[in-house]
Amino acid sequence: MDADVAATMTQEERLRRLLDVGRSLVSELDLDEVLERVMAAGRELTGARYAAIGVLDERREQLQRFLTSGLDAETIRAIGHLPRGRGVLGVLTSDPQPLRLREVGSHARSYGFPPGHPPMRTFLGVPIRVRDEVYGNLYLTEKAAGEFDEADEDVLVVLAEWAAIAIENARAYSFLRERRDELERTVASLEATGEIADALAGDTDLDHVLELIVKRARALTEARAMVVLLHDGDDLVVAALAGELDGSLIGARIPIAGSVSGHVLRSGRAERLDDAPSRLRFALAEQTQAKAGLFVPLRLRGTVLGVLSGFDRLRDGPEFSDRDEHLLTAFATSAAAAVATAQDVRAQTLQRSIVAAETERKRWARELHDDTLQELAALKLMLSTALIAPDDLERDALLNQSQERIMIAMRGLRDLITDLRPATLDELGLEAALEALTGRVSRSSELRIELNVDLAYEAGREPTRLVPQIEETLYRVVQESLTNVIKHSSATKVEVAVREEGGEVEAMVADNGHGFDAAADHAGFGLLGMRERVALVGGRLSVDSASGLGTIVRIGLPVHRTHSSDAEAVLGA
Repeated sequence: MDADVAATMTQEERLRRLLDVGRSLVSELDLDEVLERVMAAGRELTGARYAAIGVLDERREQLQRFLTSGLDAETIRAIGHLPRGRGVLGVLTSDPQPLRLREVGSHARSYGFPPGHPPMRTFLGVPIRVRDEVYGNLYLTEKAAGEFDEADEDVLVVLAEWAAIAIENARAYSFLRERRDELERTVASLEATGEIADALAGDTDLDHVLELIVKRARALTEARAMVVLLHDGDDLVVAALAGELDGSLIGARIPIAGSVSGHVLRSGRAERLDDAPSRLRFALAEQTQAKAGLFVPLRLRGTVLGVLSGFDRLRDGPEFSDRDEHLLTAFATSAAAAVATAQDVRAQTLQRSIVAAETERKRWARELHDDTLQELAALKLMLSTALIAPDDLERDALLNQSQERIMIAMRGLRDLITDLRPATLDELGLEAALEALTGRVSRSSELRIELNVDLAYEAGREPTRLVPQIEETLYRVVQESLTNVIKHSSATKVEVAVREEGGEVEAMVADNGHGFDAAADHAGFGLLGMRERVALVGGRLSVDSASGLGTIVRIGLPVHRTHSSDAEAVLGA
């Protein structure tokens, strides 16, 4: 409705229009839209050319926001800084009462207008009160037909009251929406925390943990790509990734100094980039081609283990929102705990492996010293004696004894080499290797060993073998079990059984020795090393023993087969 139409409206028509405007205002829940409608209605009902709303700051001393209606963008740019509530506009702030002026420039508080400001003479302003507090002021200028009159003032006072109700409704709705969003974020955070906790419960394999984290984080934020970077010295190392990134990036090193991820690592605070190309200065910048990024620290008890980095939100993006940051931060807290646990397990496993390797080296050194080296020392002494023997008969006898000693030493070395890496296992397979092992142990210890191997082969197909890792694990566990029997059990008989059934290979080593307390710590028995070896190939191990009842070692491993030619290729490689 233009100014001429407003000027011809009867008071009844104007009141009816005011009621319609009021009804529409109180149904609007967007605050900015409410303010725009109020200004438009003020101009429509009074015939004013321009309208403005000044929103007061918290101290009710000056304008925090200034919205206009009737000015085009070019004029607003020409005006420059918008008013802060001084001059005539400040009169309503200090004295919140309706104010009508025939000539705004003649008022004692008038500051005049800045260059580029359109001419304005007539003025009408009223305060907008929300719950007895002044929210702001509604201003009208330049009435098309004459001055603003009392009827205009009455209409604008009522409009301000309608505006106050609508503003209160919109603010209440905004508050409730923020509370709802906050509750949704809280619920989502709890769900994210629960998801990662459930998914990683009991999982201590670091690579698998990192894979789950990066995939769940990407799904949670709907990112185009997600990367886990772990702290390593002066760098961050790409440990896992998901989405549109090349897998060859795993292991790439990013200097902490000068990188966004490094800043997040050092500060321990999340960071969002809405202009990623200008700030991403690290090894992944070229590969990600990201427009936006979200970087969250993997923090645990004051220590930052790494950074979770997301790139380009696929929906409603590419920028990430406050909600995305909140969700990923909550998720990262649980993820950091899982990473720390897996890292500790890996470190402990490595330490145990080092200790086990050193223990094994000590055993080989002791056997070389006690058997082979002493045998060679005796041989040297015997040959030295032969060199000074007074007659040929004594010399020949010593040389014959030396030959026997050499044969004994050779057998000892051969057995030692076989224990280190049995050629039979590589060349002929598990069954032949176990036959050789049990035969050798039986001869050297006079232990009666009963061996039964039943590995399934599919009829009509090329012979197949278990993959090398499975064969070696079975062989080593049986070998270690027999060593324990000889050293600790005083047994006279051992049963060794290996069979394949239901997609699993089961092995058992049972002796009739005096047994032991299986629940106690028996480091010398090598049980920890056996368990770790079995766990590495996804198997299980149990030990049943009791004093006087012997010991039974059972293992179960998954069946993975390869054709003989494949096995030869693997071994040849």
